[in-house]
Amino acid sequence: MKQAKRPTQPVDPSSVRVRRSSRVASKPPPNYKEVPIEPWGRAGRPRRSYQRRDLLNRFYASDEARQDAIERAEQVELGLGSDFPTFLKPMLQSHVTGGFWLGLPVQFCKMHLPHKDEMITLVDEDGNEFPTKYLAKKPGLSGGWRGFAIDHQLVDGDALVFQLIKPTTFKVFIIRVSELTDNEENDTNSDVSPLDRSTKRIKPSTK
Repeated sequence: MKQAKRPTQPVDPSSVRVRRSSRVASKPPPNYKEVPIEPWGRAGRPRRSYQRRDLLNRFYASDEARQDAIERAEQVELGLGSDFPTFLKPMLQSHVTGGFWLGLPVQFCKMHLPHKDEMITLVDEDGNEFPTKYLAKKPGLSGGWRGFAIDHQLVDGDALVFQLIKPTTFKVFIIRVSELTDNEENDTNSDVSPLDRSTKRIKPSTK
């Protein structure tokens, strides 16, 4: 016949002597208590936290509005002069939602940007700086671009003008896309300069 097992009594861990190597026997016992990690970035500043965008509420620009933003961006780029190299980049869904990958013009990168992976700083019109990861083989912006896009509420159809003011620093001008109304079409034919109209900011709908 099988003998019934006797119930084991719980052992107090503090009463058990832990066997330790002679090399560390004289050192204090390790503390395995979990310590919360502060969300600090490389420069000692708190990391930005970005909420995931609702992909079901994407904004899709019409062809007319997209072309209007591009034309206004071209006027902005023309007004910057030729002291620093520039390029224009219209925003697509893949740039501002989902993967958040921004491909850059290949020829521009070969002529003006580093030939290896490098950190590139984006400076907005208010002087705020955003470090991004530039991948030379792609070429394009990866890490950090998502934060810039969300922070500035970029949407499909926006047009951005990049001005290389330093070897690894871009000044970025944002030209907002907007569905043209009759009043805005009349503004296009008025004496208002394209640069003044380009600064009109329209927040994307959150409905």
